[in-house]
Amino acid sequence: MGTDDGTAPEATRSNVSDRTDEDVVRTRIPARLDRLPWSRWHWRIVIGLGTVWILDGLEVTIVGNMASRLAQHGSGIAISTAQVTTWAAALYVAGACCGALFFGRLTDLFGRKRLFMVTLAVYLSATALTALSWTAWFFFLCRFVTGLGIGGEYAAINSAIDELIPARARGRIDLIINGTFWVGAAAGALASIALLNTALFATNLGWRLAFGIGVVLGLGILLVRRQVPESPRWLITHGRADEAERLVGSIEDEVREQTGQELEPAQDEIAVRQRGAIGFGTIARTVLRDYPRRGVLGLALFVGQAFLYNSVTFGYAVILTTFFKTPADETGYYFVVIAVGNFLGPLLLGRLFDTVGRKPMIAGSYILSGLLLFGTAALFQRGVLDAVTLTACWTVVLFFASAGASAAYLTVSEIFPLETRALCIAFFYAVGTALGGITGPLLFNGLVSSGKTSDTTLAFCIGAGLMCAAGLVEAAIGVRAERRSLESLAAPLSAVTATAPGTGV
Repeated sequence: MGTDDGTAPEATRSNVSDRTDEDVVRTRIPARLDRLPWSRWHWRIVIGLGTVWILDGLEVTIVGNMASRLAQHGSGIAISTAQVTTWAAALYVAGACCGALFFGRLTDLFGRKRLFMVTLAVYLSATALTALSWTAWFFFLCRFVTGLGIGGEYAAINSAIDELIPARARGRIDLIINGTFWVGAAAGALASIALLNTALFATNLGWRLAFGIGVVLGLGILLVRRQVPESPRWLITHGRADEAERLVGSIEDEVREQTGQELEPAQDEIAVRQRGAIGFGTIARTVLRDYPRRGVLGLALFVGQAFLYNSVTFGYAVILTTFFKTPADETGYYFVVIAVGNFLGPLLLGRLFDTVGRKPMIAGSYILSGLLLFGTAALFQRGVLDAVTLTACWTVVLFFASAGASAAYLTVSEIFPLETRALCIAFFYAVGTALGGITGPLLFNGLVSSGKTSDTTLAFCIGAGLMCAAGLVEAAIGVRAERRSLESLAAPLSAVTATAPGTGV
């Protein structure tokens, strides 16, 4: 049976130890990266890689807030509000699931850097084409391809960030980066206010310009991202140990110059056997046989947050216009408030995930947000809320939920072996999002569009129940990953054995 305690499975150890030692590399590169003091170099990584979540938030929010304008006569495209909020949303998420799996596999095969450049290019191309849509089917196709690029970004970026950021700060940095989705959401909401104003932009122009915002931001990110290096951890397991050594040496020189600090000697050494591509069979056996409880954990966390967030993100404007008669061009103001609360959650709570610990913080944030959402549902059912107070309730709910949801990506990124990291992120994102992120908007919008208070209350309760259930799973089988190296949490499949300090890369 597998091991969920972070040690290398015995089957894996014996399988590799029967081979010759010609391709074994002893390296301290992971320890050298983890002991680096924070510097401008780390900020470059955060900006170059982490800002992609701003694009995702921008995309999702703009489409949700633009739904009513797209459906208006004279928009230049024959499409209904229901098609935008249901089918376009579901196809975007479906594309993200497919992109995560496809590009996640390529990320593990060909490296983090090559793929995070490709996936951004896919996103930019599809978003630009979306602005040129003239019919519903082309709009749907562009949304699907845009999702392909964003899904691929999730796999390539999360794996690269976790392999480059020191262990002591990995939790808070990951949470804040994932939380920047809501910076993009706020920007999208504010942009939609202006772009929906027909006094400023024609009905058939404003929504097209909205997609151009993503293109401009993406091009800026592309320029910064060119300076982000390949993951040295990936290099040492793919026969490029000398390149990894030179790269880490240059990083150390740059950090030393920027901080003025002398670096402590790295002590922990690992021995890895450089190997070729790993098949899906090996990856599946690793997850199902060696880390089964971690597989259940990842799935639970992703399903809960995906249902809640994809439903609310795509459907909140519909709730405001349906139940509170909020003008379509004013829904963006309410969404900005929610977005700010969502970003403040990871920003203010992120440090606790590295100090108090992963298990109590993830479990607590999921369960607390679920309980608060049950309370919101009860108040909504009684009819005591208006647009302002409902937004206030959702802001509090999502303050805690956003920290937990961001930690879902962190969890699956750090608890599986290096060689499977990107594909594991992709798998849990795709499966969890397919179950929660596709069915969520379809079910949520179906219930909300009925116009019945009881149906919307039921939608709230489903999301709350899934969040509470995921939190209980984390409390039961979560992994205490705070401040631990990735290799101690899950030994690489190519690891031969732990060795005492000595010579090596």
